[in-house]
Amino acid sequence: MADESLCVEDEVRDEDRAFLNEQLYRFNATATGVNDGQWLAVLARDGEGQIRAGLHGWTWGGAGYVDTLWVREDLRGNGLGTQLLAAAEAEAARRGCREMHLTTHSFQAPGFYWRQGYGLIGELPGWPGDTTRLFFRKALGGPAATPGGPRSNA
Repeated sequence: MADESLCVEDEVRDEDRAFLNEQLYRFNATATGVNDGQWLAVLARDGEGQIRAGLHGWTWGGAGYVDTLWVREDLRGNGLGTQLLAAAEAEAARRGCREMHLTTHSFQAPGFYWRQGYGLIGELPGWPGDTTRLFFRKALGGPAATPGGPRSNA
């Protein structure tokens, strides 16, 4: 079926993204009967209100998901990422989540997630290029995952 109204865009408007997210969430909630989804953000701001580091994701159906975790380069290695992740995990647990999920790439910080108790549950080699996308999970409120060892950029 051809539709002349199709439009490929390289910039997605915030309201369009929000609309699509809401529609998919409604479908998922109806299909599963689970309607407890919430966005999750933990931000570290400076005195002017600028973000120095942050994390965003969501919680739904007993799991939390970290979509993005970023720390400004000059602040890395001082425990700020650990604090962000711990705060997100604590909030997810408060919301009734039993586990956290996230993805990273082999060139990013898989060693960081291993040290935080995340275990590798899947790999997508060759994306991008010669690197690998890594999928991690961590149980909340229970024993830490048994890591198989850091990969790179520890």
